[in-house]
Amino acid sequence: MTSTQAASPTTSASRALRIAAVPLMLVAGAMVAVQSQINGRLAEALGTGPRAGIAAAVISFGTGLLALAVGTACSPTQRSHARGLVAALRTRDLRAIEVIGGLLGAFLIATQGLTVGTIGVALFSLALTAGQSVSALAVDHLGLGPAGRQRLSAPRGVAAAFAVAAVLLATGSRLADEVSLQLVVFALLAFAAGAGSAVQQALNGRVSAYVGPWVTTLNNFIVGSAGLVVAFALSLLVHGRLDTLPHTWWLYLGGAIGVTFIWLAALLVRVHGVLVLGLSMIAGQIIGAQVIQAGVDHATVGVTGYAASALTVLGVLIALGLRRR
Repeated sequence: MTSTQAASPTTSASRALRIAAVPLMLVAGAMVAVQSQINGRLAEALGTGPRAGIAAAVISFGTGLLALAVGTACSPTQRSHARGLVAALRTRDLRAIEVIGGLLGAFLIATQGLTVGTIGVALFSLALTAGQSVSALAVDHLGLGPAGRQRLSAPRGVAAAFAVAAVLLATGSRLADEVSLQLVVFALLAFAAGAGSAVQQALNGRVSAYVGPWVTTLNNFIVGSAGLVVAFALSLLVHGRLDTLPHTWWLYLGGAIGVTFIWLAALLVRVHGVLVLGLSMIAGQIIGAQVIQAGVDHATVGVTGYAASALTVLGVLIALGLRRR
């Protein structure tokens, strides 16, 4: 097509979709930060100790599972896909280890409840995205995703390096003000949750190739809920306290938010690919965390907090630039 010819309707629609997908990817990332805030608040309202954090995760996963189960029951297509998942396991087209990604998602949700109340949503999000970025390098190199083994890419390497540097900057600032072993341990937990999240995405990609994103998400919530119930039973053996359920309605939105951003990610990855989706969600997550920290929590983010966030976003922008080149 020459420069004087008008673009076809299909081309224009495709371009419009790619443009509209960018803010939606940022929103999906910001929703992770919002869910972290909600689950952290829910854990604080429920009581103290690990049992409160895990109880918040059980509620979050349970409400999400309920919504997914109702949606599946109402859709003949999704019911068929669910039967296809069972059949794939029976024929060993899918291995059992490939459908346990929900346990890693459950670990992420439990970590939100355990740590956000102490280290804040901003530091949690920084550590989480660093874990995601670093783990994604290993996931690609080992070929855990549906696309098989991939060479280490410069864009993802740049994003990972900047994310880790941001966490070190933010953690170093907090340690300078208050030396705390708990702070370090909780930041490492968030980092581990992010690393597990990258593995979960790879496993979900394998399952989704057989049954689609909806049933993949349903499977995640079933497996994760089962794991969290066992973890909650074990948490009763350690010190802690559980109070009555809070009456604040928005504390129970974590599950619905989780379903929404997982569905958005499954939809948008087809538009821009895994790398752009992942980097855009990192940027949205960091920006959303800082807005929550400053606006909702009325906490002082500080120069180093803003610098750490800017470092992460800068890494994303540089990585995207490298990818285009």
